[in-house]
Formats: sequence, structure tokens, C-alpha cells
Amino acid sequence: MKVVHTIEELRDQLRGQLRVAFVPTMGNLHQAHLSLMKLARQHGDPVVASIFVNRLQFGPNEDFDRYPRTLADDIEKLERERDVYVLFAPNEREMYPEPQNFQIQPPPDLGGILEGEFRPGFFGGVSTVVMKLFSCVQPSVAVFGKKDYQQLMVVRNMCRQFQLPVNILAHETVRDADGLALSSRNMYLQPAERAEAPRLFATLKKVQAAIEAGDADAQALESQAAEDLSAHGWQVDYVSLRRQRDLLRPQAGEIQAGEPLVVLAAAKLGATRLIDNLEICKK
Repeated sequence: MKVVHTIEELRDQLRGQLRVAFVPTMGNLHQAHLSLMKLARQHGDPVVASIFVNRLQFGPNEDFDRYPRTLADDIEKLERERDVYVLFAPNEREMYPEPQNFQIQPPPDLGGILEGEFRPGFFGGVSTVVMKLFSCVQPSVAVFGKKDYQQLMVVRNMCRQFQLPVNILAHETVRDADGLALSSRNMYLQPAERAEAPRLFATLKKVQAAIEAGDADAQALESQAAEDLSAHGWQVDYVSLRRQRDLLRPQAGEIQAGEPLVVLAAAKLGATRLIDNLEICKK
């Protein structure tokens, strides 16, 4: 595996390559990241991964400064797996040599809801850095995880509207045996919090079961789920049932008719904010 730190080095390595598969990350790699890279390898050659903690997507009171940076360990994991040909690991000056005044802003009905409501500017920062990374890497395929469901939709819509020649592939959420979605932020959890954390996914599964049993009262299901989490010490930002195709709220008739849905949640456990989601497709 070749490790490069500048855009010029990256382009030198990829010159003439037409089937590049790309996995952008912020590092502190775990098994979910490695699974994305295995999927990328099935759909392109060579595979490029990036590690860059993107300041633009962090709010003023968020964890940019303490976000785990583990480049040496990440390189060791990637070399052991042998799926990645080039790792692009730029510093902030390389990615943003001047103020990034040109930015991508998703529409409010997608970028301003759910995560966008509770983390203003987040999806603008994500969209801008993804667009910039796509410009540097020029991939034909890029892989994103479904755990960040709204982010996946934002990136797909951005590529479609700008007609970027990048096929966006989605990888299913990777979970621990107890159901907790793998995330770099899980390392912040204290032992008692880690034992409680699987409740988030279990709560989503209860909503799924209720919908599949014929319940179409989305508001009541959301309220009950949020109350259950709050009763166990969670600070809930949202539990929300949405249509898969556009993340808008479904009507009761749509739920009854089997509209493909997704229930999304974000909540804090102690000082750690966790997100998760579960797709619902009635048979």
C-alpha cells in the first residue's frame, strides 16, 4: 500500500486509472470501515481510501479537537487487510490551503432536517469535502455506509444533480454482536454506557415490529420510542419515521400501503452522541 499526503502525489499514483474505487473516512478505522473497502475492491481497481478529519462538518461545540486520530494504527490495519492500493492522508493545509469560500449547500428539505436540524452546517461541510475529494481522486465508484443514512442520501443527490460520474454504493450497517452499530465515537462510551448503548437499535427494532404488525401511527411510535430511551438516561434528539426515497414524513395511508420506510434516531448517552437507523419494508 502506498501512503500519500499531497494531491499531487495522489494524482501521480492514479494517472491513467479508469476504475478507481474510493472509500472516504475520517480515520480511527474499525471493522465497518474495512468492510467498506472490501466492497470497494469488488467493484473497482485500484482501491483508494482517504483519512481526513474534516473541520467543516464540525460545529463550534463539537468534538473536532478530540476526535481520535490514529494514523499509524490505521495504516497497520489497512496493510494487514491488503484491500487498499493508495491511502490519501492529507493535512488540513493540503485540503484547505485557503479559506474554503466555495461550498456545497444541500437543500433545506434534505440537509436541514434530522441531523441537519441538530447539527447546523454539518451536511454543507460533508458535501464540500466529498466534492473536493472526488475532484482529487476521480473515482468511478465510491462506497458509503448505511449507518450514516442521511449522509448517503445527500451524497447520492449531490452526484445526481451535478452529474458526477461516480456510482455511489451503500454498505449495510456493521454491528457488534449485541446490535450496537460500529462507530469511531463508541470508544468514548464508559463501561456502563457501553452496556446500555444497544438499546438504541433495540428501540428501532420495536418500531419496525409495530409497523410490520400494522401500526400506522408514526407520531405515537416516535413518541413512545423517545420516551423509552429517555427513561433509561438517554438525551434524545430525535426518533423519526421517514420515507426511504426522500426522508419526508409518510402519511398513514402510505405506511398502510407498504411504502418503504426508515426509522432514524440520534441520542446522547452521557457525553457521547450516537446515531442509528433501520429500514422497514413491509412484505
